[in-house]
Amino acid sequence: MTTAVLTPPGPAPAGLPPDRRAVRRINLASMAGTTIEYYDYFIYGTAAALVFNKVFFPHMGAVVGALAAFGTFAVAFVFRPVGSILFGHIGDRLGRKRTLIVTLMTMGLCTVAVGLLPGAATLGVAAPILLVVLRAVQGLAVGGEWAGAALFASENAPDGRRGRFALYPQVGATVAFALAAATFLAVDLGIGETSEAFLSWGWRVPFLLSALLIGVGLYVRLHTEETPVFTAAARAPRHRGVPFLEVWRRQPRTMLLATGLTTGVFAAMSIASVYLTSYATSTLGMSTAGILLIDVIGSLATVAITATAAVLSDRFGRRPLVLAGCVALAVWSLVLFPLIDTRSTFAIGTGIVVLLGLIGLAYGPLGAYLPEMFSTRHRYTGAGLSYNLGGVVGGAGILVAAAPLAASAWGPIALGVCTAALLLISVGCLWALPETRDTSLTAE
Repeated sequence: MTTAVLTPPGPAPAGLPPDRRAVRRINLASMAGTTIEYYDYFIYGTAAALVFNKVFFPHMGAVVGALAAFGTFAVAFVFRPVGSILFGHIGDRLGRKRTLIVTLMTMGLCTVAVGLLPGAATLGVAAPILLVVLRAVQGLAVGGEWAGAALFASENAPDGRRGRFALYPQVGATVAFALAAATFLAVDLGIGETSEAFLSWGWRVPFLLSALLIGVGLYVRLHTEETPVFTAAARAPRHRGVPFLEVWRRQPRTMLLATGLTTGVFAAMSIASVYLTSYATSTLGMSTAGILLIDVIGSLATVAITATAAVLSDRFGRRPLVLAGCVALAVWSLVLFPLIDTRSTFAIGTGIVVLLGLIGLAYGPLGAYLPEMFSTRHRYTGAGLSYNLGGVVGGAGILVAAAPLAASAWGPIALGVCTAALLLISVGCLWALPETRDTSLTAE
């Protein structure tokens, strides 16, 4: 089965660096959309940790309700690889820009719909079912978003500066976590976490505010051009196979190793951005405002370290920085729960802020590293699928296992050991992968 490549209009031949105004548009387009989509994504995770068990699963016990709420969050991880295949095919055939517009609109409309969705008290069992459906569609959109934004940045970058260009989609995701935590913090301080107003409508405010952000992201993406690398490749008259099949036929080893690499990083991200919010409030007795403030501080540290690591990867290579981040995360995962279980506010804050900062060290270079591993003909599919398969195994897997592990005879330290083990898998996969800093993206 083959499909013909359609040729979109292109602004300039591949290899020519864009001018300064174009660079600003490229950076803003790759960052704005990712920020908006991951803002939508993280507010769901925060709501799942704080309120969804009460709104959509009120008749379940606290533990089972929390598990069900986290289960709806994990649903998106399952659908993200499907989104990578679907939008990867479109992006590898019709272009990066068009695909990114579709993913932005899909994610945004679903997020607004969650904010308008009545709870179980009104719709009964239909409420959690609709929640899962909306979450699944969100997963499809996010599955196509990251790879498109990373490719849009890296394929527009001049040689030797791809890490610097590709930092923007990475920073966008971390800025989104800061915005999500800050928005919930503002709502919590305004009306109180235990008030009837918060359970009724307060938690919906961050979801509905995303409608304003969608307009900004859409405007920016409509005023950018297709990447020169894709344009040059698309002008060659040829028929190619289905990208999903091609990437497994031509680069199966790279796919598996790249998936393993992202698995541990996503496990650490899920623990930091979702599980610890619930653990701090329900187990450690911390106030919602307190943990959200720590999340804001930690996410700002992540922004700075993510950007720094991405820029430094142009000088020192992708592998050394990702390796340092994964090893440090593995060690810190073993320290984390004994530290925060002291219930000291300072210890909890230190544990979470350091965890988020180390995630930035490993995460920053991935925006350039994953796209550089795959050829142009299936780069969107390969980069996106490996990124999101790692999200299923690491990000969703650790959330599903978190409650049983924390309740085991070992206690929460078992969760830290599991996270460290996944990060060591990432280290092993990274060891087998090549350095790609000097790779040409125009190679087929």
